[in-house]
Amino acid sequence: MESLFNDQTQEKIISRLNKLTETTKAQWGTMNVDQMLYHCQGPLEVAIGTKQLNTKIGFMKKLLFKAFKPVMYNDKLWNQNIPTAKEYISKGSYNFNDEKEKLTAVIKEFSKLKTKTDWPAHPFFGKFTTEQWGKLQYKHLDHHFRQFGV
Repeated sequence: MESLFNDQTQEKIISRLNKLTETTKAQWGTMNVDQMLYHCQGPLEVAIGTKQLNTKIGFMKKLLFKAFKPVMYNDKLWNQNIPTAKEYISKGSYNFNDEKEKLTAVIKEFSKLKTKTDWPAHPFFGKFTTEQWGKLQYKHLDHHFRQFGV
C-alpha cells in the first residue's frame, strides 16, 4: 500500500490533484468536485491536529469501527459509495481554486510529518501508527481521485 509519507507517492497525488478542473464530474457519489476538495481536507486536518471533531460514539459503534479499522489502511481499494461520516459531509458550494490550493497545502503539511510519533487518536477508529496514518490518508485521497477519474 502506498503512503502519503513517500515523496514519490505525494508527488503522484499532487499531480492527480492538478488534473482536476472545475468541470470534472464524479463517476459515482453525490459530491461535486469542489465539495470533494473541501471534504478531503478534513481527515488530513484531524490527523495533523488542526481540526477536532466533537464525536461521541457508543460502545457498539466502537466495536464495529475496531473491526473495520484494518480496512482503512490495507491494500484493498475502498468500494464506491461507501458512507461518509456526517462530520465530513460537504453540502455547500466552495471555490474550486481556493479548495484545490488548500488541499495541496494540507497534503504537503501532512507529508512532512513522517517522523511524528504522537498522533491524535482518530475520532472513530482510535490510535493509528505513523505508517497507518500515511496509508490511510493516501487511500482516502486515492478513493476520491478515482471517484473523479484522475
